[in-house]
Amino acid sequence: MCRWTLSVIVLAENLGRLYMGSKKALLVTTVSGFVPQFEMSNVAILKELGYEIHYASNFHNPSYGTDNKRLEGTGIICHQVDFERSPFDKKNWHAYKQLVNIMKEEKIDLVHCHTPMGAVLARLAAKKCGIKDVLYTAHGFHFFKGASIKNWLIYYPVERFLSRYTGTQICINIEDFNIARKFRARNVEYVAGVGIDTSDIKEQSNITDEEKNELRKELGIKDTDRVLITAGEMIERKNQQFLLEIINRIKDKTNLNIKFILCGHGRLESKLKNSAKSLGIEDNVIFAGYRSDIYKILGLAEVFLFSSFQEGLPVAVMEAMAVGLPVICSKVRGNADLIDHEKGGYVVDRFDVCVWSDLIYSLLMDNNKLKSFGEYNMVRIKEYDRSNVEKEMRRIYEFYEK
Repeated sequence: MCRWTLSVIVLAENLGRLYMGSKKALLVTTVSGFVPQFEMSNVAILKELGYEIHYASNFHNPSYGTDNKRLEGTGIICHQVDFERSPFDKKNWHAYKQLVNIMKEEKIDLVHCHTPMGAVLARLAAKKCGIKDVLYTAHGFHFFKGASIKNWLIYYPVERFLSRYTGTQICINIEDFNIARKFRARNVEYVAGVGIDTSDIKEQSNITDEEKNELRKELGIKDTDRVLITAGEMIERKNQQFLLEIINRIKDKTNLNIKFILCGHGRLESKLKNSAKSLGIEDNVIFAGYRSDIYKILGLAEVFLFSSFQEGLPVAVMEAMAVGLPVICSKVRGNADLIDHEKGGYVVDRFDVCVWSDLIYSLLMDNNKLKSFGEYNMVRIKEYDRSNVEKEMRRIYEFYEK
């Protein structure tokens, strides 16, 4: 086939796709619950720009819920990819080949990847397929101040190398942004997380006294109980065991009737339940599971606790702020971006049960601080409102329309 004939065919294909409005965007995440949980605003923007949305993930491993029903009726075309979270799992070679096949067969125009393994394999596959419009949102690099040497040795070189195959690197906290600027991505952007609807969250948390009483009854909370809460996947990184030890100390050292609500599921759930029992605090701890009414439950609480070892920009903390809760959290990247110490709560630089429990007790004893910290957080979180994030993401996506 002569070069002129080939050029005509390619031009015809491109004109045909433009005419049919069949631009295709592929979202890639390691676990399948990520897009319905965090990325539906981006899906809407891409649709408005004329993209057909494809989603590659491991649908046998849903997170942030128990199944994939939230994808039904969205118009998103799903592709099973057998991702494994571990970078050392040989099955990821098969996942890479699956991604290459999807990109070639569907003639993908733009790739937007999230989560570590999904992003590694998606960028390699996009390079293989000649796709240059590649975006990668890092929801917290695995290397950060305070991370292990192992993490720096494994993940830093990988991210630095793959940045050359990244059209736009999106970071959701300042520490990551400053690191990424030294890499080789063609464009580096800071975006204030995935965005939350601050007004809607506050409205949903403002339930009637009757609804509050029903919810309290369901959860086993008495009127005299002081209610603390956390939310997140029950995994090592979230460090909920530390919070159970804090509850145990508050129970032993004070006269407060404490109820501590843990929202979420995860592989450590059984272990945490056994720990609560062995500590003798099973009557003080409520394992609420994954809740679709999380904002209403947040509205029952007085203080939000978050003791993660590592974060990107935690949505759970953002939602608690929008409800108007004071937050006591660990001093790690992401948490420290959100909470202003002694204004919206306390950012604690060490995992000391005595320090945390004393801060919680003093805050529960000070109604003025409870109120002022909560009010401060409601104003502070407006910066992270979904409307602001959507403007930034639309600008970034529209760059690829030029």
